[in-house]
Amino acid sequence: MRAARTTPTWIVATISGVFGLLFAYAVWTAISYLVQWIQAAGAAGLSLSAMGWIVWILAVAMPIAVFALAFSLGRRRGPLTLTLFLLAGLALVAVFWLDVLAYVTPDRMLG
Repeated sequence: MRAARTTPTWIVATISGVFGLLFAYAVWTAISYLVQWIQAAGAAGLSLSAMGWIVWILAVAMPIAVFALAFSLGRRRGPLTLTLFLLAGLALVAVFWLDVLAYVTPDRMLG
């Protein structure tokens, strides 16, 4: 019986590292916006509503969870499949980010 070919670790690490930086940028941006909203609310004498906290926490946590899921599904299936899983995950995060930006208005976020 022939042994299955495995992808070298350095290829998996390189692909995951490049996409990891893009996912990390999404997390960094969400944290930045969360801090800005907290500062703006404080300057106005208000605070974030419960829904505002949920939206921003999801915006921070979702890229991390999607990267972990895409990586775990694609790491043993070859470099092309890993790339496609991570690309699809990044697209999902981008769509969610656009939804967050469309949702965040001062009347919904501040309480």
